Amino acid sequence: MEKEDIRVTHVIIHILDSTVGTAVMSGGLLEHGSDFSDFVRSHIYRVMTSDEGKSCQFDGDSPVYQMVSEMDEDTFIQKSQEIAQKLFDIMYSNIEIPSADLMVVRYDAGQQCGIALLKMNYKSSYTHMTNYTENGNCNDIIRQNAILPAENQKLAEACLIDLNDYSLRVMEKKYEVNGVKTNYFSQMFLQCHGSMSPKTELSIVTKAVEQVQKGYYDESEQWEAHMEAKSILSQELAEQGSIDIPTVAEKIFHEKPELKEEFTEKMEKYNLSEKQVTPQNPSTTKKFEKQYLTTDTGIEIKIPMEEYQNRNSVEFITNADGSISVLIKNIGSITSR
Repeated sequence: MEKEDIRVTHVIIHILDSTVGTAVMSGGLLEHGSDFSDFVRSHIYRVMTSDEGKSCQFDGDSPVYQMVSEMDEDTFIQKSQEIAQKLFDIMYSNIEIPSADLMVVRYDAGQQCGIALLKMNYKSSYTHMTNYTENGNCNDIIRQNAILPAENQKLAEACLIDLNDYSLRVMEKKYEVNGVKTNYFSQMFLQCHGSMSPKTELSIVTKAVEQVQKGYYDESEQWEAHMEAKSILSQELAEQGSIDIPTVAEKIFHEKPELKEEFTEKMEKYNLSEKQVTPQNPSTTKKFEKQYLTTDTGIEIKIPMEEYQNRNSVEFITNADGSISVLIKNIGSITSR
């Protein structure tokens, strides 16, 4: 699926500024020319392809599900207003949730027909303003507090609803509700449930590997174990496009069954012990493309993963006194910058 495959058919925007005390609902659709349609498509595509998005299903008693299921050509505006009002009521009762405009979009993407709920949290920025005086124009700079996110910025909260089966793809951020950090967007507004995002799953895997290794290896050995584990994860992503957790557990801890058992127990707490993690966005896996090292003397070394895996390019030598030497081999040229 490419961004150009998304076709926007209906767009409406409602102003949900909780500092004002009332939502300002639109009673008409937005005109969406080519530039604005590209802006909307960019945000929808970002939600589609982000590894921070998680797959969800509506709870049976979700009001938003009921509203969306009743949407058609004649009721689109009314139902979008009802959806916006529900979100505003939650925002108004919880001041930590930022004010925003809610953009409701009906779109087609290949065989998928969907509704996008894009919460555009306000940004603050400066712009110019011209005042007219008796001496002529007087240009000034003013602060605007309701700037919408640019098309290349990630939305904190958004969802795409597939109208074929009413499955959801949700991106969200926790905010404080009654003193507790809460995923209010999915739990209170959409009233849906689902799995963790691929980015979260991958983070849990890498942190669990580090924690297990940290508890077993002493400080002088941790760096090597960590680098080797990162190399294995990188190779799996490059060759398979995913990380099969039982497979990487065996490869990383094949000589340490007790560590493999500890790692598996950590995965079971998140129901990930048999999971295959499949990130789709290159930015999620970019950190696995290089090894980053910092010595106690402040020297920083960055090694492309394919060179780290090639023993003809780099070698780590443990000296008799316990110190470590890094030997970089077969260098054709060096540049300085």
